[in-house]
Parts: sequence; C-alpha cells; structure tokens
Amino acid sequence: MSHARRLLAGLSLTHSEEILTVITQYAERMSDQQTSKPQPVAVVTGANSGIGRATAIYLAQQGFRVFGTVRSLDKATKLMALAEKLGVAIELVEMDVADDASVRQGFADIFRASPRIDVLINNAGIGGNGVTEETTPEQYFDSFNVNVVGVVRCTQQVLPQMRSTKSGTIINISSIVGRIAAVAQSPYVTSKWALEGLTEGLAHEVAPFGIRVVMIEPGITKSSIFMKNLDAPNASGAYDSHYRRMLQFYAAGIPHATDPTEVGALIHHAITTDTPQLRYPCSWGGHEFIEGRAKMSDADWIALGAVESDADYEIEFKKAFGIDISQS
Repeated sequence: MSHARRLLAGLSLTHSEEILTVITQYAERMSDQQTSKPQPVAVVTGANSGIGRATAIYLAQQGFRVFGTVRSLDKATKLMALAEKLGVAIELVEMDVADDASVRQGFADIFRASPRIDVLINNAGIGGNGVTEETTPEQYFDSFNVNVVGVVRCTQQVLPQMRSTKSGTIINISSIVGRIAAVAQSPYVTSKWALEGLTEGLAHEVAPFGIRVVMIEPGITKSSIFMKNLDAPNASGAYDSHYRRMLQFYAAGIPHATDPTEVGALIHHAITTDTPQLRYPCSWGGHEFIEGRAKMSDADWIALGAVESDADYEIEFKKAFGIDISQS
C-alpha cells in the first residue's frame, strides 16, 4: 500500500473523499497545463483597413495573439475602435513594408514581445492602374517594392525562427489579377504575377522545414484599395476603351463586393486545416475570372482584347467569364 493510500485509510470517509477531490482537481489542472497549446501568434501587415483589418480582428476572436502592422499608429483609430468594440486585443506595430530599416525594426519589436511568430500574413499592398505604354517605370518600381519586395522583407524576418521550430504558416495576399492580366492595371497585375511566382517557389523551398505557404486570391472585396484605384490615366487617348472596360468591371463588382471578414475566415481555415491548398481564390468574381481564363486559349484571350465595340466586348466577356459588365 502506498504512503498516500495508508494516509487515506487512516482518515474518516469524509476526509478521505475531500482529499481525493483535491488530488483529482490538482491532477486535472496539471494535465490541462501539459496538454494545452501556447497561444498562437500572428502578424498581419497592412492591418489598418480592408482584408488586413478584418483578418486581424477575426484571428484575435479565434484566440490568436495578433500584431497588426500599420504605417502610422496615429491612423489606426478605426482598427483599435473596432477591436475595443468587439472585446479583442490588437498589438500595433509601426512598419512600412517598403523600407528595409522599418521592417527590421518592426520585427525586432515583435520578437522582443513574443519569442516566436506562428503565422505571417503578408497583406500590405497597393494597386495601380495603367497600360504599359502610359505607365512610368517609377510606378512599376513602387508596385513591386510594396507588393513583392515588401513580402520578401517580412518573410525573411520570420523564416529563421520558423525553420528552427519546423513550423509556421506564411500567407501572401495575392489577387485574381495574379492569375489573369486584367486590362489597364499593368503595374498591379505584373506585381501580383511576380508574387504568385515568389510564393509558389517559397512553398517548394520551405517544404522540408514543415512551413506552410498559402496564397489568397481575392476578387472584389470591400476595401479602400479599390476606391483608391479608380483612376484612368489615358494619357494618349489611344487606350480609352481599355480604361473604360476596366472601370466597367469594377462598377459591376463593387455593389456585390465580398465582406472582408469572409476572407479573414478563409485565412483562418488555411492556417488551421489539415489539408491546406497553395491557392485559395475567393470573393466576387474570383473563381469566375480564374476558371474562365484557364479555359481560354491564349489566342482567345488576345482576340478578346481586339474586340472594338463595347457591346460586343460585353457579350464576349460574359461568354468567357459568366460575368455581366454591361451598364444597362
């Protein structure tokens, strides 16, 4: 008989039951501490609006410790007000993904607060309209610096730690225009195509280390990025129809734009599922645009661009993608 059992045997039934209850409760607490996982830590870049803000809030609601990066702490009032309203915590980090020093400093601050980062969501990005002839090299540089090189900067900060723990998830927010060369958005399209290549290559590179890599490819989502990018430079006048058709597409989609919280929920699924995908098309027009282009030959795609009348273009566009962009 063990010492504990001999001790219990010498006590009254009531005392024995009380002691057994205490021991059981202690054992349960110790078991919970041993089996419970530490709170997962996520970093969301560009957390101040749109998909970034919705994702930061959603992950916090799911129990994540969330660091949200913003270019200016003073401009994060809506994010923090929403977090307070919903009773969740978002830890702000001032960071400009277009600047090497800012990214290094921002992640240094995060790692001082947390010994690890489990999830990096590269969401910060900018749009950019223009056909190739009318887009300056500087506009291409700006798009690539944020949408591609910004992702590289942030990813390089987390990879050493993720490799050492053989775990972690990197999610890059791409776009449907990363799969189709949407008209009159050349700087944005080319940067997102580059991001797709970067992400696909990264997934291959880090597979031996148990690191998950995912692309989210939204169509039209409720976000300030679209309202900031409705310009149509049309400097020469030669590409009037291209800009007009680009704006027609957004005019058709914005009234039906997907709530960014739905994208946040998809991101959470991509982080936690046992069967992850590399690519997740989503939002209004996402699946239709990508699937339609995949079914088209390159000759068909070029022929669509050559259609002269808007009425004929609308008909052919609907045939190809199942999306009505007519203004009637």
